[in-house]
Amino acid sequence: MRKNVTVKDLGTVEYGAAWEAQRRMFDRVMAAKRAAVGEDVLLLCEHPHVYTLGKSGAASNLLVDDAFLERIGATFYKTDRGGDITYHGYGQLVGYPILDLERFGMGIREYVHAVEESVIHTVADYGIAAGRLDGATGVWLESDTPRARKICAIGVKASRYVTMHGFALNVNTDLNYFSYINPCGFVDKGVTSIAKERGREVPMDEVKARYVAHFRELFV
Repeated sequence: MRKNVTVKDLGTVEYGAAWEAQRRMFDRVMAAKRAAVGEDVLLLCEHPHVYTLGKSGAASNLLVDDAFLERIGATFYKTDRGGDITYHGYGQLVGYPILDLERFGMGIREYVHAVEESVIHTVADYGIAAGRLDGATGVWLESDTPRARKICAIGVKASRYVTMHGFALNVNTDLNYFSYINPCGFVDKGVTSIAKERGREVPMDEVKARYVAHFRELFV
C-alpha cells in the first residue's frame, strides 16, 4: 500500500520555532503509530542564519565567538540530532521528514541512504552529478577527488523508528557563512550550492517541487 506523506511548507522560520514544530509533529506521528493508523510528514522551510551542533559534534568546530555571531546576525543551537556542526540560512532548502520507518520497511541506515538519494536526484535535474563520500553522510560532488565539496548536509535522530531532523540542501545559499565553522567537522572539504555549480540562482519553489517529487518516489 502506498504511504501518503503530508508535505507542510513552513516558509522562513526561526530554527527554535521549527524545532518545536518538529516535536509537536513527532508526538502526532507517535500517537498515530500507537493507534496503528499511520501518519508521516515532511516539513520544508528556510531558516535565518543559524549554526547547529549535533550531539556528538565538537564545539571547537564553531570558529567564532558569541559576539561575532551577533555581528553577522546568526544564532547557535546545540541539538539532539546526529552529525557535527552545520549552517542553515536563507536560500537553503531544509527538510525535516518525520516518518515512521517501520511503515516503510526501513532501518536508519536505509533511511539516510534514501534521503541522500532524493537529493542526488534533485540536483541531477540541474545537471549536477552528485554522490556519496565513504565514511560521511550527506551529498557530495567529486567525492573521490581533492575537489570534494558538500552540497547537502544530513543529520537525523530516530526514536522507536520515528525520525526527526533531516537535510539542508544549498540552493542559493550564501556560502561565506560556512567559513566560520569546520562544516560537519571537516577541515579539508569544501561546500557548494546549486547556484554556484550552475552559475545562476534557481527558483526555490521550483527546487522544492522537484525535491518533493523525488522524495515521494523513494518513500512509498
